[in-house]
Amino acid sequence: MNLSLLLACAWAVAANLAALIPSRDNHWRRAYVLIAVGIPILGYVTYQNGPWWGVAVLVAGMSILRWPVIYLGRWLRGFVR
Repeated sequence: MNLSLLLACAWAVAANLAALIPSRDNHWRRAYVLIAVGIPILGYVTYQNGPWWGVAVLVAGMSILRWPVIYLGRWLRGFVR
């Protein structure tokens, strides 16, 4: 396993640990930090391992951070209508 996949696994573990800690803002600050850190890791995984692994890590990240993805979809749908 190369460095990029190890970083992606560490990101997933950190995201799950961050979800266990109670929060007053429904974990949105932590989600923003995870998104900011996860995007370069996703690019690194895609660069080192190819687009299929990049898509797999993207889907894994989207399953962990599902509410920001849902709100982004609702926001984009507002532009279409």
